[in-house]
Amino acid sequence: MHWSGAGQRLRYPRRVNGERYQEIEVKLAVPNVSAMRATLVEAGFVEFVPRSLEENRIYDWPDGALRERGELIRLREYAGHRILTYKGPATVDRHKQREEIEVDVAETQAVAIILGKLGLEPRFRYEKFRSEWKQSGEPGVAMLDETPIGVYLELEGPGEWIDRAAAALGFSEADYINLSYARLFSAHCAESGQAAGDMVFDRSGTE
Repeated sequence: MHWSGAGQRLRYPRRVNGERYQEIEVKLAVPNVSAMRATLVEAGFVEFVPRSLEENRIYDWPDGALRERGELIRLREYAGHRILTYKGPATVDRHKQREEIEVDVAETQAVAIILGKLGLEPRFRYEKFRSEWKQSGEPGVAMLDETPIGVYLELEGPGEWIDRAAAALGFSEADYINLSYARLFSAHCAESGQAAGDMVFDRSGTE
């Protein structure tokens, strides 16, 4: 979901509230967030949603049926907005593509209760700091994500634009990542020997 600085949804060829939309995206691992911000500016990108904490909860039935089918229901709070999202099964070629339907909601607590009444429960929680960037006249959006397991740049838009933008930012097709944050976190835990849980920032030092 993307908005202008005035808080209105930005209309690049993208879904409107509740409309079905075909999401096309890739992730790119970023070694240095400050350098990436500078590279975005040099490539003509302008930050239109400032760095904001994004909190996400993925819902599923107890037997994990949605995950098994490659589907997702997510409740997100970000930049003053609350969004309920459905994503369908993904197809992956060079880019990841899947159906996406999003609606703004007034209260996440009420939506969470409704999902619970339907038998869905929160199965995975993840956080990131996200800023959103756009080039004037171009159809895609770059999203710079600072996560507990590293920094990633998501490019979302038509496939041709993704390839062109990635090259302008110093990446190649070999750098494309087509995994969700849940799967990236699972792989990170397996590699590091860390117990799997939620992908959230450590706040122990702030109390």
